[in-house]
Amino acid sequence: MTGTFRSDRRSMLIGAAAFIATPSVLRAQQAPSNVQTPLVQRNISSFALHEWRDHFKSLGKGILLSDTNRKVLQHWTEDGEMRVYPTSVPLTDELTRRGYTEVVEKRKNPGWAPTPSMRERNPEWPAYIKGGDPANPLGTRALYLSWQYYRIHGTQDTRKIGRRSSNGCIGLFNEQIEEVYDRVPVGTQVKLI
Repeated sequence: MTGTFRSDRRSMLIGAAAFIATPSVLRAQQAPSNVQTPLVQRNISSFALHEWRDHFKSLGKGILLSDTNRKVLQHWTEDGEMRVYPTSVPLTDELTRRGYTEVVEKRKNPGWAPTPSMRERNPEWPAYIKGGDPANPLGTRALYLSWQYYRIHGTQDTRKIGRRSSNGCIGLFNEQIEEVYDRVPVGTQVKLI
């Protein structure tokens, strides 16, 4: 669910109107009366977008805003283009850090080592997993934050997206973190709410 949005009210209203109209189109696609079809349940998701000005003074090099309740990451480039990505978030509030930070490093195919507290909770976990290994929980790209041990990264396990499933990090589909990685410079402002 990646989309390009302009951060103005008209674009948001047009997008909202299109979203609201979608269910009526889906209901119109019914099977003929002589055909029995199984009941299909559709997943419905909703979230409110944030305005960057409510959290930051300027766009600077860009902004990443992660809403841990709604499990969504908004990214604004320095020229104001905004994109939205579904995320995984920490398992518990105790593992969730909120506030302001920034991107201090970027890595392709990062290696992963569990933090000391992860090793304490899960002593059976390996001490290190090389980048590129399918078992590596950081996926194909990672944005390192100024907070020690916290990352915005990809994941090999796509079932985690949209859920409370991490030990503190924000996870995205690998294809989407690769897009964010290419668009985000070191020094990008970050806020987790």
